[in-house]
Amino acid sequence: MQEKSLGIILRVTRLTDTSSIIRWWTLEHGLVETVAKGARRSSSPFSGKIDLFYRANLTWQRAKSGTLHTLKEVHVENYREGLRRTYTTTLMAAFFCAWIEKISEPEHPDAATFDLLNRGLDHLSEKEPTRRSMHFFERELTRIHGVNDTSAPSIQRLAELFGHLPAMREELMQRLDR
Repeated sequence: MQEKSLGIILRVTRLTDTSSIIRWWTLEHGLVETVAKGARRSSSPFSGKIDLFYRANLTWQRAKSGTLHTLKEVHVENYREGLRRTYTTTLMAAFFCAWIEKISEPEHPDAATFDLLNRGLDHLSEKEPTRRSMHFFERELTRIHGVNDTSAPSIQRLAELFGHLPAMREELMQRLDR
C-alpha cells in the first residue's frame, strides 16, 4: 500500500554505502521513517532531493511489518537554503526538529505542530536566529499541547511534560548571547 504526504526532513542517517534512512515529520501521518534505497549513489533519482529541513511531497511503500517504510518518490517544494547560512541558524533549525522528534509518537499526525515547524523553519530561512524566535517556538509548543501557563516559563512546562530538554539547547543559548 502506498502512502503520500507533505513532509519535512528531520534526520538523515546512513544505512549502507548506498542507502539512507530518512525521518520525516509529515502533515497527514506524523513521524514517519523511510529507507531511500540507493539514495547515496550519484545516479539516484533521490539525488539532490534529500537533505535536512527540506519540505517535500513524498510517496512511500508501507512496510509489511515494522515502521521502516520504503521511499518511492520525493518532490521538493522548499530547499530552505537560508538555513545553511550560519552554524547558529542550522543549530536552531536542528533544535526545532529535535523538539518535534522528542514530543512526537510515530505515525500520529498533529497539523498544528506541523504548521509550527514549517513556519519556524521558513522564518529561520529568512531571518537571523534570536532568543525571541526560540522562546516563541517553545511557547507555541506549550500552547499546542495545552500546558501554557503564565505562572511558569514555557521551558519549565516543556521539561515537566516531556522530560529533559534537547541537548543542543544550552549551546544554542550560548551562541545567541554573543
